[in-house]
Amino acid sequence: MDILQSIILGFVEGLTEFLPISSTGHLIVVSDWLGLAQTDSNKAFEVIIQLAAILAVIASYKERFSPKYVGLWTKVALSFVPVGLVGLLFHDQIKALFSVQIVAVMFIVGGIIFLLTEKFISEKPPQVDDINEVSYTQSLIIGIAQVFALIPGTSRAGSTIIGALLVGLSRKASAEFSFLLALPVMAAASGLDLISHYQDFASTSFLPLIIGFVVAFITAYLVIKLFIRFLANFTFVAFGWYRIVFGVLLLVLY
Repeated sequence: MDILQSIILGFVEGLTEFLPISSTGHLIVVSDWLGLAQTDSNKAFEVIIQLAAILAVIASYKERFSPKYVGLWTKVALSFVPVGLVGLLFHDQIKALFSVQIVAVMFIVGGIIFLLTEKFISEKPPQVDDINEVSYTQSLIIGIAQVFALIPGTSRAGSTIIGALLVGLSRKASAEFSFLLALPVMAAASGLDLISHYQDFASTSFLPLIIGFVVAFITAYLVIKLFIRFLANFTFVAFGWYRIVFGVLLLVLY
């Protein structure tokens, strides 16, 4: 992997990780366009840029890391349990699902669900606008919705946001809860991948790793801030249509 490729992939990871458009799906497609095979060293690179995205969440919500938010983090931990159990039990089967075709179909399905969800919630005012007010029941339901993100192309952010919208969270609160829920999910996934591919770092050039990490961190940090501002004035409809168009384009190309 050269410097330009590391910059592009770092940017794609940072841009898509916290938006409801599937970072994994975009990384698969962009890597294919760049002619990068899914080698062990390239998988190790993806682990590094995902860690950068995790740090971007911590930097964005550093004030939440204090004892007075123990209740909030307990709810986040509860939301993590369903996907943690399913991911651990069916890890190999989930990995076997990865293909551009499956990603494309799930892009379309997710886009349609977003459009239907927006139509459904438009008739109901949100019950929760502050993530500290999320109940344990709501947290568990959001966690169950996140299990669908194990299907490539579904989007972790997308599935959690839809689950949150359907149980009464506002668009802003849905996005913020999704950001925080990304921490245990991505930490667990990256940790497993790091254990699996730690030996591959020895054969990887560190300059692309460092550059990719920095680009992913800066991009993810900016996206988190801008996404919250976007949701103050707009809905998720644009993301729904984007998913459908992108999914159809993938089916045509592949």
